[in-house]
Amino acid sequence: MRKASSISALLYGLRHGPKPSSRVNAIRCYCDRAVSSSRKLAGPLTQYRSLVEQGKLQHDPNQEAVASQLENLLGRLEKYESDMEEYHTSLANWEKKRENERRRILMEEAEGKQKDDSGNNQGNKFFGRWMSKKRPENVEPGVGKWVSYLNRERKLDSVVGRRPTAPAAPKGLYIYGNVGSGKTMLMDMFYSATEGIVKHRKRYHFHEAMLKINEQMHQTWKNQVADKSMQSSIANWIMSLPFDSKVKEWVAAEENYKQQVQMKNILPAVADKLLLDRQADQKGGSILCFDEIQTVDVFAIVALSGIVSRLLSTGTVFVATSNRAPRDLNQDGMQKEIFQKFVAKLNEHCENVLIGSEIDYRRVISQNQRSKHQEHYFWPSDSIALEKFERKWHEVTNQVGEPITSSTISVMFGRKLEVPESCNGVARFSFEYLCGRPVGAADYIAVAENFHTVFISGIPVMSMRIRDKARRFITLVDELYNHHCRLFCSAASSIDDLFQGTDEGVLFDLESFQFETEIEGAKLRRDVLAGGNISSGGAPTGLVSMLSGQEEMFAFRRAVSRLIEMQTPVYLEGVHSLHPYFQRQRQNSGYITAENLQPQLTF
Repeated sequence: MRKASSISALLYGLRHGPKPSSRVNAIRCYCDRAVSSSRKLAGPLTQYRSLVEQGKLQHDPNQEAVASQLENLLGRLEKYESDMEEYHTSLANWEKKRENERRRILMEEAEGKQKDDSGNNQGNKFFGRWMSKKRPENVEPGVGKWVSYLNRERKLDSVVGRRPTAPAAPKGLYIYGNVGSGKTMLMDMFYSATEGIVKHRKRYHFHEAMLKINEQMHQTWKNQVADKSMQSSIANWIMSLPFDSKVKEWVAAEENYKQQVQMKNILPAVADKLLLDRQADQKGGSILCFDEIQTVDVFAIVALSGIVSRLLSTGTVFVATSNRAPRDLNQDGMQKEIFQKFVAKLNEHCENVLIGSEIDYRRVISQNQRSKHQEHYFWPSDSIALEKFERKWHEVTNQVGEPITSSTISVMFGRKLEVPESCNGVARFSFEYLCGRPVGAADYIAVAENFHTVFISGIPVMSMRIRDKARRFITLVDELYNHHCRLFCSAASSIDDLFQGTDEGVLFDLESFQFETEIEGAKLRRDVLAGGNISSGGAPTGLVSMLSGQEEMFAFRRAVSRLIEMQTPVYLEGVHSLHPYFQRQRQNSGYITAENLQPQLTF
């Protein structure tokens, strides 16, 4: 839920006016901060035109057309927010009434059982033994409970009525096009403008979303197996009933069965908890912005289909970016039926918008804003470049003013990652340490969240011979960029020559298949190429999908484009405002002043 394009760092000036300094800084927080209802942020079209007028963006008719569509969507959100508040009030009343009525029906059934058991206890002993002998042996356990549950649900529908239908949400946008064409920038402009209009707002990049979905699914499954608080609540309620122990046991079994039925399909529960994150006392609309949507494996297709479909069906406005049109996402034809339903849902709730520009605007910005005073990418791997890299490391660590130590940071699923050298938000790694071992997106997210400045040494020229390392490096760059980290590199070649050719084969999308599991004392990751499976600890095996050559080129071009942008002044000037490390400082202090920030770093 954070930025993915440094161009959006320019948005601060549009919202807050010029600063005394000539520096361009940005405050763009993707959490749901409370804002004054009287404060209206500029819409995406206004923001875009202002940046063009200031000469900070080059005008592009394709970008302006998309900005106009996003502006129109923004204009429909206030009425949508009001409608959703009314809907959630109605839904809360319906849920309360239904639960009260369900318990009343259950009590009527329990009273009937109590009478039957007490009135016919003696006379039915022989008849009961005879009936048990006549009962068919092939009836599955739980069939009786299932029939009772369905009959009860039908009664509830007739008495209370069916669940209220969410009002029709404005159609979202699915924006697709080439690398560097401005997709993420425009989506971020839209997202920033929704602050104060819609209460529930989330922004995810693909890697982060998949990891959080996986984590939430695992947590939901654990709660399903042993939810002590739920069992305790049921037990307290049942123990207070005026029935004998046998009837109480029956009521407890019915209640537990209802919980099991509701937990059978965990994807809706994951969607409600993870992406909506709606508090009980908060009502209103919801927006999900999803950067670089992909369906590179079976898990991504199934998870995205279930969760996005749930959100769209309950009124969430969906805005997404991708390199491909929805129909072209699944190049390998995996889970075709589920994928087709997913695409149909997207087409029903989103307008598909192509940004037709062939220009990589990150390169344009880099050429126009090339800095001679700040060097962040050192190549080739000769003594001169290595000496400059080492000098920069010492310069930066001396400036932050704390000793260099080794440390440990937390990773998702209860894991830890050792950091060989770090001090006060600055860390140093070798390429082999981060990309030559079986680590992945979860580890890179942890690095990016904890360190605003990252040094990486020993980056080689990459080809299909080291495709596993190349893919990991691409994922690493994605996360450092998404979190707006400052990156210093020591590499064997220029950025443009870093990725060479695909003649030796097709690139594995490793990180999509290295699922995480929470296993005590077990190895959590295993290299796909070496081990031949997805992960240890019981994850599915044999689901290695090959990306097409064009898909590889998208990944390579995106990484090169982002590495270029990460050297530009406009990107570097946004680090202090946009990186989570500095955002935490501001949140901890409660307000923003020059005094409560770490001193502005000059590197």
